[in-house]
Amino acid sequence: MEISKLGEFGLIDHLTSDIEKKNNSTLYGVGDDCAVLSYPDKDILVTSDMLMEGVHFDLTYIGMEHLGYKSAMVNISDIFAMGGTPRQIVVSIALSKRFNVENLEDFYRGMRRACDKWGIDIVGGDTTTSLTGFAISITCIGEVEKGKAIYRNGAKETDLICVSGDLGAAYMGLQLLEREKAVFYGKINDLNRKIAQAKKDGDDKRVEALKKEMAELSNFQPDFSGREYLLERQLKPEARGDIIEELRRRNIHPTAMMDISDGLSSELLHICKQSHCGCRIYEKNIPIDYQTAVTCEEFNMNLTTAALSGGEDYELLFTVPIGDHEKVSEIDGVRQIGYITKESLGKMLVSRDGQEFELLAQGWNPLASDELTS
Repeated sequence: MEISKLGEFGLIDHLTSDIEKKNNSTLYGVGDDCAVLSYPDKDILVTSDMLMEGVHFDLTYIGMEHLGYKSAMVNISDIFAMGGTPRQIVVSIALSKRFNVENLEDFYRGMRRACDKWGIDIVGGDTTTSLTGFAISITCIGEVEKGKAIYRNGAKETDLICVSGDLGAAYMGLQLLEREKAVFYGKINDLNRKIAQAKKDGDDKRVEALKKEMAELSNFQPDFSGREYLLERQLKPEARGDIIEELRRRNIHPTAMMDISDGLSSELLHICKQSHCGCRIYEKNIPIDYQTAVTCEEFNMNLTTAALSGGEDYELLFTVPIGDHEKVSEIDGVRQIGYITKESLGKMLVSRDGQEFELLAQGWNPLASDELTS
């Protein structure tokens, strides 16, 4: 169905008419000029992210449902990174005429799956036309107990540095997808050259055979067997609300926290800068999945660089007082990778052979042209 048949308000109603409230703080959602929210006795958290086609995602290899899920999760992750509970999201999209209603249904289905997982209400947004593809802007609203928000500026000397999950898998998933995309378009370009030459030679039979081969190429499916985890980390990231719940249950209060969207090294340097401290992290302690290690070897890439700088892991990086060592050690899926030092001691990575190297920010920079840049 063409979107123009529904119109803006018809489309919004089509996508949101069956949304039911999950939170008492949602007084009124989609359907008026503004959503109405009520948060007595809580501090309010608000975060916003933009995702642009061709910059943050490629529809060659991510489906609309996965894109909707990921778009919501990257915002939800920011609320968890402040120690909060996500409650509502506002969704704005701009799209070109190549998209239809069914595409948007898939996008909303994925987004609603992410929201349902954490009990979040979709309370509004906007739609408009784009001349350059698909653009997504999501604002997530959350709550935290008064004075309990966790900032980046609270890390103290001797605090332990911890991370959840494993690192580098999402980046290696992206490398796999980009490689197969290059193979796919390489085959298309090669066939186009052969078709042009066959036409030039007047070989109609050869042209028809090549066109048939081109049509069959539309069913091209790369073999990712054994690498499913890497693709899932890239295409369907999970916000780590489970870790926040564990920290609360064990009465552990992080002194600083961030989610790892731009790479471990970049995020840790943000904490050090805002907390006016240094750090020591140990290469041997950085958690890395087996599939990540195997794929790095296949691509002839440095494993530690991928883990430090790849980004899009959406794991939690946090610091806790050294007295919480035992309690943190008991949390499944959390690894202590180092400790906070005086600012004068610098920000250092200790290699497996005991050498010290300055920790550099080589993660994702959205305003730079290179994928990994300092």
